[in-house]
Amino acid sequence: MTGLADRRGSSGGMPPGTPPDKIVQEIADADRRRRLRFRAIFVATWVVLIGGFVLALVAAGSFDVEFLFEWAPYILGGVPLTIFISVTAIVLALGFAVLGAVGRISTISVVYAVATLYVSLVRGTPLLVQIIFMVLGLNRIIPAINEVPLIVLGIFALGFNYGAYLTEIFRAGIEAVPHGQREAGAALGMSGRRIMGRIVLPQAIRIVTPAIGNEFIAMIKDSALVSVIGVQELLWRAQRVGNANFRGLETLILAAAMYWILTSIFSLFQERLEQRMARSDR
Repeated sequence: MTGLADRRGSSGGMPPGTPPDKIVQEIADADRRRRLRFRAIFVATWVVLIGGFVLALVAAGSFDVEFLFEWAPYILGGVPLTIFISVTAIVLALGFAVLGAVGRISTISVVYAVATLYVSLVRGTPLLVQIIFMVLGLNRIIPAINEVPLIVLGIFALGFNYGAYLTEIFRAGIEAVPHGQREAGAALGMSGRRIMGRIVLPQAIRIVTPAIGNEFIAMIKDSALVSVIGVQELLWRAQRVGNANFRGLETLILAAAMYWILTSIFSLFQERLEQRMARSDR
């Protein structure tokens, strides 16, 4: 009761003899009002800063709102393709990552060497260089590449690149699975391949799921790089309209805002997923 009495004084000066349940409720209500006030100030600050920036551009005559509204539907028409590229590329990257991670923990020297070379080479060169090489360099080695659609080459380059980064994430996830799990599988007579596929990998995927979410959010932004090879996604459309009408500021701001919105939405989904997984673990 002493603790409640001490907190009672800070929760509105309730008179002596107030039931403990009412005191606890008053404290909870005060905390709720404080959180709501914090969120309201947070949102208001964002609105003021962003709105002030846009109004300053309009007032300075550097921002044509009518032009932006006229071309916004065409530019935003690239959003579905951006999402498709990101989702397809991250799925492809997961396939590369699983193979790379298994190779990185392999005791076969050739397999380990190939996986290590893949990770080192991809992580040691810029993604933009890899995308351009996929179109302008690889076709000299494999002429049939010229017949492959540009969007397929862009997706492959993104997946190939992110697969190298996810390889190390998956390797860490596999090594985080307790060794006793493998021993239990071996005691049941399971082969090494079945132990990896039935026991280790499912647990490793659960461990690395938050990191995969982070990589996917980064993938959404990096998908803009495929515009340099002519894939008509969000940034390509924004640049095309902006360059043709000498209004690059408006179109690039719209594209940047759209990327921001997409990453914010998927970040919210990732946060909810992590919270749900944390409750499940508890």
